[in-house]
Amino acid sequence: MKSIKTSLLLFIAAAFSSATLAHEGAEHDSKTGPVRREQTAWGIAGDAKSAKRIVQVTMSDSMRFTPDSLTVRRGETVRLVFRNEGEQLHEFVLGTQKELEEHAALMVKFPNMEHDEPYMVHVPAGKTGEIIWTFNRAGDFDFACLIPGHYQAGMVGKVSVSTK
Repeated sequence: MKSIKTSLLLFIAAAFSSATLAHEGAEHDSKTGPVRREQTAWGIAGDAKSAKRIVQVTMSDSMRFTPDSLTVRRGETVRLVFRNEGEQLHEFVLGTQKELEEHAALMVKFPNMEHDEPYMVHVPAGKTGEIIWTFNRAGDFDFACLIPGHYQAGMVGKVSVSTK
């Protein structure tokens, strides 16, 4: 019985270590699974088929988004496409000023924390990323790159959601 348990444990250890080795160095896309549709104060994850408009946003190492302000209509689903023209990793996080400030403080403490919310995307240097978002709440909201130092350097923007 003892040899069976030992063999089983060795088999499990070998399986995990070979899976880990095969996994090493692979690029990950945390958004490959189903998108979690959770209502937030600034909207809800959108369906790609509902997006009637594409908005291109560039990110740069000058710590700026271009454009840094967006206007959308309440109820509009938008495909936001981000192109990182810099040499550093950047991210886009949509939210309220309060939420962004809280998240930025966490990022300073835990700079390698994982993100998988549908209102945020990491974009490596020279790459593109996107989110699809339904702006179903009117108001003024914010977005930022919360990578430590980027937010503090002014990598922020505004979204105005009109009722018309």
